[in-house]
Amino acid sequence: MNIQNRIISVDIFRGLTIVLMILVNNPGTWSHVYAPFMHAPWHGYTPTDLVFPFFLFIVGCSIVFAYQHKAVDSKTYKKITIRALKLVGLGLFLGAFTIHFPFFKDFENIRFPGVLQRIGVVFFFASILFINFSWKTLVGICAFLLIGYWLLMGFVPVNGMAPTFERAPNNLANYLDVLVFGSHSYKADYDPEGLLSTLPSIATAILGIFTGLMLRTKWAKKEMLLFGIGLAMLLVGYVWDLFFPINKALWSSSFVMVTAGWANIILAIIYYFSDVKGIKFGSIFKYAGANAIVLYFLSSFTSKIMGLVKVNGDTSLKGWLFNTVYVQDFWSMETSSFLYGLSLVSLYVLLGYILYRKKIFIKV
Repeated sequence: MNIQNRIISVDIFRGLTIVLMILVNNPGTWSHVYAPFMHAPWHGYTPTDLVFPFFLFIVGCSIVFAYQHKAVDSKTYKKITIRALKLVGLGLFLGAFTIHFPFFKDFENIRFPGVLQRIGVVFFFASILFINFSWKTLVGICAFLLIGYWLLMGFVPVNGMAPTFERAPNNLANYLDVLVFGSHSYKADYDPEGLLSTLPSIATAILGIFTGLMLRTKWAKKEMLLFGIGLAMLLVGYVWDLFFPINKALWSSSFVMVTAGWANIILAIIYYFSDVKGIKFGSIFKYAGANAIVLYFLSSFTSKIMGLVKVNGDTSLKGWLFNTVYVQDFWSMETSSFLYGLSLVSLYVLLGYILYRKKIFIKV
């Protein structure tokens, strides 16, 4: 394979990730969801907890393909900054939007952090670091972020109390979220896309950068190397879990290593079949990945409208559609909830396919 050609596995992985992001965010009802499609209550992780770090990981891979040969000048900085601001702006819009005039929530009820905001911030810092430093320096920066975050979380007292990794006021990440964001957080006591936990999420993208650099080399058996690195990361993550628990809400350093490990393993498998063996599969995900951010934004925006628009009194449009079409006596409520989400995903994948076939690629 000529390394100048597009690496199909990266497109497939990106599309698979965005499809899963839409699926896990859109059950028919949050009261009935299969366990693998729920986040872990606090420590530990489920398959759903892998989805967002996978996307940040592939953001890191994509940074390599986009900026490896770009000149480090004001034009490149401007391009990176504008894209990051667009992502943050879209996220803030989703957090502020309501269907009632003037179509924005009261200021005190607007959530400031969010998924798109974190993607924007991580993209900005990971891109700036990549175009300015060698991979060896990036290794040091990544280690500094992960070890430094562990030391901050595990050893810095909070309001005179010993620090904790539990969901408590003396958890440093939670404390800073409440202090800085106040009522603008996802929860009253913490935010899963909070301030301090953004630091290790940048490390997730840097680990993706390393994988992107490996994919751009002429090395043989790259899939085996990625697979082996993934296993090593899993081992490090599980050992680190003994001292700093795997936790998505905190984006703990062990969580970074474990999720990057799984990302490398899965990407290695996809790479082997699609790029090495040339087996054509996963095109459906490639189509979705070509306009990933647009599809994610549209799915979030549409879902929000369907939850706000009321029909039959206090029943939302989403609730009416779910109860009318998907709730049936011959399968469980969990199945109904899953089928609703799967139907939405299918619509967005179809939209992705149409955009791809028409060569419409919306840059965000």
